Amino acid sequence: MLTVTFKLLGSLALLMFGMKSMSEALQKMAGPQLRHVLGAMTTNRFTGALTGMSVTAAVQSSTATTVMTVSFVNAGLLTLAQAISVIMGANIGTTLTAWIMSAGMSFNVSNLSFVAFFVGIILIYQKRLRYIGDFLFGLAFLIFALAILRATGQDMRLGENQAVLDFFASFDPNSFWTTLIFLLLGGVLTFCVQSSAAVMAITMILCSSGALPIYQGIALVMGENIGTTITSNLAALSANTQARRAALSHMLFNVFGVIWILFVFRPFIDMVCGWVGYDVTLTKEATDSATFLANAGKLSFVLAAFHTCFNLANTMILIWFIPQIERLVCWVIKPKSVDEEDEFRLHFITAGLMKTPELSVLEAQKEIESFAERMQRMFNMVRDLLQLSSSSSNTKGNNGATFNKLFTRIEKYEGISDKMELEIANYLDSVSDAHLSDETKAKIRAMLREISELESIGDACFNMARTISRKYNGKQDHFNTKQYEHIHQMMELTDQSLTQMNRLISGRKDAYDVNRTYNIENEINNYRNQLKSQNINDINNHEYTYAVGTIYMDLINECEKLGDYVINVVEARTGTKKKSVV
Repeated sequence: MLTVTFKLLGSLALLMFGMKSMSEALQKMAGPQLRHVLGAMTTNRFTGALTGMSVTAAVQSSTATTVMTVSFVNAGLLTLAQAISVIMGANIGTTLTAWIMSAGMSFNVSNLSFVAFFVGIILIYQKRLRYIGDFLFGLAFLIFALAILRATGQDMRLGENQAVLDFFASFDPNSFWTTLIFLLLGGVLTFCVQSSAAVMAITMILCSSGALPIYQGIALVMGENIGTTITSNLAALSANTQARRAALSHMLFNVFGVIWILFVFRPFIDMVCGWVGYDVTLTKEATDSATFLANAGKLSFVLAAFHTCFNLANTMILIWFIPQIERLVCWVIKPKSVDEEDEFRLHFITAGLMKTPELSVLEAQKEIESFAERMQRMFNMVRDLLQLSSSSSNTKGNNGATFNKLFTRIEKYEGISDKMELEIANYLDSVSDAHLSDETKAKIRAMLREISELESIGDACFNMARTISRKYNGKQDHFNTKQYEHIHQMMELTDQSLTQMNRLISGRKDAYDVNRTYNIENEINNYRNQLKSQNINDINNHEYTYAVGTIYMDLINECEKLGDYVINVVEARTGTKKKSVV
């Protein structure tokens, strides 16, 4: 008995691993294309549902589709209403897994797994075709696991085990409470196992062996639908507002479906059984064992058919009420009231949500966009700080309080930039541990360089703020009008450089004119050299003191350094390098 138990648990683990490998391989092959499809084909609720169904069926992962959808909502590419329609479609697409499993449970397909293993190992060692090899290996593991599950289910002879039969017979099949108990059991099992596919496989074994009546088996499947949404909602607790709303809409969709199906429970199941050809009235006592088991063997297809019909019918009903669902989830989950600009919080990277490596790159990319925009806001604060320092000639009072408040805010931003670099780098590091495509590996290397340079921009901004503060609170003479004009002109060039950088990061690099950034950088360098020479002459001519000239050039040089960091970000993103000027 112990051997059989470990065979059952091991085959379930192999099943889950095979599905994960298949999904990741498919996303490596078509991840960017799938994201483009998801963004382009959601013009209305119906195309959104169709897209969600197609993408989920393609990648064999409703979680992957949901994560992509939430990412687009956060980026403003999809509305929450469009995201809800995609999630509805994902619920239909994920039922393809149940059909694959039912075929594996009903027929001996173990020989196909060996063919897939053989072809897969050949393709894995070919660079251009290795992702197809990864997919075939995942498929082979899936088929092999299903074959073992089928054999294990037969070896267990659950349909002849009196203890098992007596346990299920203790529940009144006609009682509404029995349905609720198995519904709850399915939800709890899915939540504990963290895999709806594993619970579906267990249900198919129990039903196909004749141990578990069809109505209780269907109740387990319904519970599994709710259990998988509980997992995603708990995972989304640490996520941003839109992610939590999307997860809640997923739960509401399935809970509503379970509620209405309970009112037509037996007629709906009898209808599905009729389509599959399963005789609900056939009992073990009324016929011979062979006929009973042959009839019970169809139950895996009944479960798959019910899963599809349930989600299809539920989508056809609720797709007309998407605006109402959107208003409800927005009413339940309110946005946070804190000033998000001045608080350290990653907007797009959510550690709680389960992601696949290829999709995680999209999350990190959006976070880097937010990081870059925050750094330009920080630089503009430095410009405001300079303006405050020049407008009141070191007078204290209200202006001093405003100056100190703004300096404290800049100091806070510097701490935020350090934390953002660390958090994004740790996230990318964890993503890089997985098997990735060469293109994705290159993207991660570029992203790590980008966040390092963005953090350096934050350091440069803080250095300028400290220099301005030191002069404002010290006893040095003030900059003359000409110096202020030069600093403002240099800062204007630097801000233009930051604007170009953000345009590149938030847009498509093939539509970006990198020469514009290089031209601004040349202007900054030339202007710095001009001011450096002029500063020496002005000090020699006693237009201002050496101490004031030093602070003045510190600001100019820091702007030039910041421009260099911008160039480094642009080069990392575009993969180009500035040509040396002889």
